[in-house]
Amino acid sequence: MLSGRRYRLALSAEQEAMCEEVANICRAVWNTGLDQRRQYRRRGAWMNYGPQAAELADAKRDHPWLKAAPSHVLQQTLRDLDRACRDHGTFKARWRSKARWSPSFRFPAGNLITVERLGRTWGRAKLPKLGWVTFRWSRPLGGEIRSATVSRKGVHWFVSFLVDDGTATPERHAMPDTSVGIDRGVKTAAVTSDGDFHDREFITVGETVRYRRLQQKLSRTKRRSANRRKTIAAMNKIMGRVTDRRGDFCAQTAVRIVVKNALVVLEDLRIKNMTASASGTVAEPGRQVAQKRGLNRAILDKGWHRFELALTSAARYTGTRIVKVNSAYTSQRCSACGFVTDNNRESQAVFRCKAEGCGHAENADVNAAKNIRHAGGQPVSACGDLGAGRSAKQEPVSRATGRTPA
Repeated sequence: MLSGRRYRLALSAEQEAMCEEVANICRAVWNTGLDQRRQYRRRGAWMNYGPQAAELADAKRDHPWLKAAPSHVLQQTLRDLDRACRDHGTFKARWRSKARWSPSFRFPAGNLITVERLGRTWGRAKLPKLGWVTFRWSRPLGGEIRSATVSRKGVHWFVSFLVDDGTATPERHAMPDTSVGIDRGVKTAAVTSDGDFHDREFITVGETVRYRRLQQKLSRTKRRSANRRKTIAAMNKIMGRVTDRRGDFCAQTAVRIVVKNALVVLEDLRIKNMTASASGTVAEPGRQVAQKRGLNRAILDKGWHRFELALTSAARYTGTRIVKVNSAYTSQRCSACGFVTDNNRESQAVFRCKAEGCGHAENADVNAAKNIRHAGGQPVSACGDLGAGRSAKQEPVSRATGRTPA
């Protein structure tokens, strides 16, 4: 099974400068290749990896600065571009901006990479053209190296090894009859149908205050100035710690859940659409833009997508099956009797069934998680959630009785 191992590098000044140079060359190759693909598409023609790789060899003769980067690293950049265009479309693949893109490049040939352990806390790796680079040995390598990616986050450089750890996904979970539903929210990151609440604060009060002050300072700096670069570096340092905490939380929570459950059921959420801006256009300005902006930040802060990826990755080692279900009516349906109306949810945290003879009451997120688990891979209803809109073909439900009119 393929798995990643990430270590923090301790580069010399010369090696750091070379990493910057190679990353900039890869960025230039990506942007040039993407521009070429878009020009071909506008003329009704196609351009893919094969012709671009052949033209790259010719370009290295005309532009000697391309030779500073290993050939297989540049070829891998074109392969990544080809995959991005196939997955997202030629005109939706993103440019690699110098200001927004984190420098990175990949060595795809694992047989050209040598790793040695120097002691309890240090190791070194031999990478093409970079030579021996030292890194913190924070965890065992645990497998055969397939590739290595060098990247920069903030002021630090890291190396990530893709290794084959020799394990296989179990055919059967250790507890095959167990299952759980998970409701993701903005108040609590994840609530399970078992009644477990998984959440934590990713940024401290002090960091929030310092970050806001840095934002104010950034607004007063001049573009391309040294003070602006220092301010951005300080902001990235704070956000880097927040990102690391979010990643640790998602990974640890995912492992705890998949170890105990053979089936994990999630809502099929379109997070990208849910976090789209409500600003609109000049001709048609959006409504409640500030409220929508706050909701978007809350969703992104909880790391819904990252948690889903962590569950998928951890499930490979336990044989857990990850299932997505339609989110329709999960927040308004009673998990005890199945009665549906938007009056059932009295507040963000309180659910109380309004059906006669039921009166079931519990935490609203736990109730939603139970509905998600009960869906078990099947849609809850034929239309969307009451809070998100209805299908034009769906008959309305009476708010008083919860039933469709005769």
